[in-house]
Amino acid sequence: MSKTNHPSGAPWRNFYGRFRGKTIRAAQHDYLENDLAPLSPGPISWEENPDRTQLVLDDIFDGKDIWLEIGFGGGEHLVHMAQTYPDIGLIGCEPFINGVAMLLGKIRKADVDNLRVHPGDVRDLFDVLPDATLSKVFLNYPDPWPKKRHHRRRFVTPEHLAPLHRVMKPGAELRVATDIKDYVRQTLEQVPSHGFEWLAEGPDDWRAPWADWVSTRYEQKALREGRTPHYLTFRRV
Repeated sequence: MSKTNHPSGAPWRNFYGRFRGKTIRAAQHDYLENDLAPLSPGPISWEENPDRTQLVLDDIFDGKDIWLEIGFGGGEHLVHMAQTYPDIGLIGCEPFINGVAMLLGKIRKADVDNLRVHPGDVRDLFDVLPDATLSKVFLNYPDPWPKKRHHRRRFVTPEHLAPLHRVMKPGAELRVATDIKDYVRQTLEQVPSHGFEWLAEGPDDWRAPWADWVSTRYEQKALREGRTPHYLTFRRV
């Protein structure tokens, strides 16, 4: 029998990141109180959806292709994609509430309406996404967990990649951006072994960002500190 962490029957899942920082400004409280709920893609948490009923996203996105960004940080890339591709539906998933508040401020300023937000663990979202839902997925500068004993906490592990494969359409694209060489190693080992192929067009293909890429605060920090960005593209097979 699997462990549970609350009466709803949710499976016990380790979560190693932060949910909240020290300070949330007054304007960000306003965003969270007034803007977050209308941007929900549906009941995702175990408290809201203990039966794990699958989401019906056609009602929200009107049949658009759906893209997902996992861990959107401050939301720069996610809002850029929503503005660049108004005919695409996007979902952003981020458990760090300060980052969620930053994204909500950017959404209000950009006035985009093709974006939904899940302020929690992406594994809970995977539970309720129907098979073959997503046409593209972004994993930009994920937490590197640099210590060897913490590598199992990285996203590029079977616990995440198996359900990710299920919810992506055949032929869907997975983009991974990271400045950590060992994260590249683990990505190239694990992602192809879970039903994806690496779309490298040459030995230096990883050096060039995507044509529609926008540099994030995490990338700018990496460049200031002398680390090299890597851009990896995979296809769900």
